[in-house]
Amino acid sequence: MITRPEEPLADPWTAHALAEVIDELVALLGTPGGRPAVLGVDGRSAGGKTTLAQRLAAAVPGSVVVHSDDVAWWESFFGWDHLMAAGVLEPVHRGEPVCFRPPAWDARGREGAIEVPVGTRLVIVEGVAVTRRSLAGLLDAAVWVQSDVAEARRRGLARDALTGGTEAFWDEWDAEEIVVLAQDRPWERADLVLCGTPGLTGVGHDPATDLLVGRSLRP
Repeated sequence: MITRPEEPLADPWTAHALAEVIDELVALLGTPGGRPAVLGVDGRSAGGKTTLAQRLAAAVPGSVVVHSDDVAWWESFFGWDHLMAAGVLEPVHRGEPVCFRPPAWDARGREGAIEVPVGTRLVIVEGVAVTRRSLAGLLDAAVWVQSDVAEARRRGLARDALTGGTEAFWDEWDAEEIVVLAQDRPWERADLVLCGTPGLTGVGHDPATDLLVGRSLRP
């Protein structure tokens, strides 16, 4: 597996049952009083973050997944952290239900809202740079999903083509993503590093039941 030069490899990877990873994350999250626990799932585009967040949510009753792409819709690529904080994470920390419509939703007539109902046990916030320094204090634990650069690009282009995305748009996004992540280095704050492209590690595992866990990348 190949990562960007600034991001060290988290190998050796070891296979763990999803239930074991859930138990470790629950221990890391603790038991915040009067509010849901908040987990950030970060990583590069098309690196497996959304798939991981969905698997975790399915395994933990009372979970809600918040996608940074929804908060960032028609905002700048990465200048949305103030919206995530004020619209989602700060109300969650106050123990309040969330029904948030980012400004662009009203301006462009998008229906619905980002919702975290009363009784939610776990809020999983997923997306590129969701564990950045400006949001880290609002998270109870953070995961970095490490992925192979070429495989993530292949996945991303295939995914984006389904909705009319182009290679030029991917390259524009990627150029900004590389700078943001290189400056912020979120993998250094991750409580757990998981593999988003496990097929390229050569480690035997059952992809239906297992996750690959890497070494800590904390300095």
